[in-house]
Amino acid sequence: MSLPDTYEIQGRNVSLPAVVRDASSGTAMYMVDAGAAQHLVPEAFEVVEAAPGQTQVTLIIVDYRDNDLGDYDEVGIVFFVRPAGKPDAELGSYIYKLPVNQSFTCEAGCKIWGFPKSVEDLEFQYTENSASCKLTMSGQHVLTLTVPRGGDGESADSAATGYTLIEGVPHQNEFVRGGTGEQTIPGGEGVVLELGDHPLADELRALGLPTATPLLSAWTEHMRGSFGKSEKA
Repeated sequence: MSLPDTYEIQGRNVSLPAVVRDASSGTAMYMVDAGAAQHLVPEAFEVVEAAPGQTQVTLIIVDYRDNDLGDYDEVGIVFFVRPAGKPDAELGSYIYKLPVNQSFTCEAGCKIWGFPKSVEDLEFQYTENSASCKLTMSGQHVLTLTVPRGGDGESADSAATGYTLIEGVPHQNEFVRGGTGEQTIPGGEGVVLELGDHPLADELRALGLPTATPLLSAWTEHMRGSFGKSEKA
């Protein structure tokens, strides 16, 4: 059965692709133990080793300002995976957790793409040279991620693959992104990751965070993109 191109969410229609017209995003990427990461990924997918016994995890903070799914904030915990038993399949991202602070995007993300969204307390703060986001769940501090802000780089629109589960079935979807006001900084300079007392923070500690040095950080002042239709992987 093919998935629809238009969905009704809370009395509104969302047509695909869903377009992001303006957002700011920051990332910090870490190298962590592949076995520990696999414990957080469904059996339908296997983490991709970037070095023997090691895989990458990326923490993402996004401040969406103009988006078909609304004006909201988001934190993502992302692993790089392939469908299990398919070594020739395309490398893609698997989002382990995707807290947001608005109910509309939460319902849309879960229903349309199988994203693991939940409505939580997120707080963005900006300085001239940095951006940070604090995530609180069930009244407990999960994490605060601060990344360097700035840059004058620009990237053309490019496509990437994401993997999710929809009703337990592996699916893949295409996300197209580009942006202006970009920078990428190798190493951990300017990145500060604080973990709180929520169980999710303990899961990140089990990966070796926050003591691991980031491989890189990235910032996009004005990100644009679109989320396409999901298909069975």
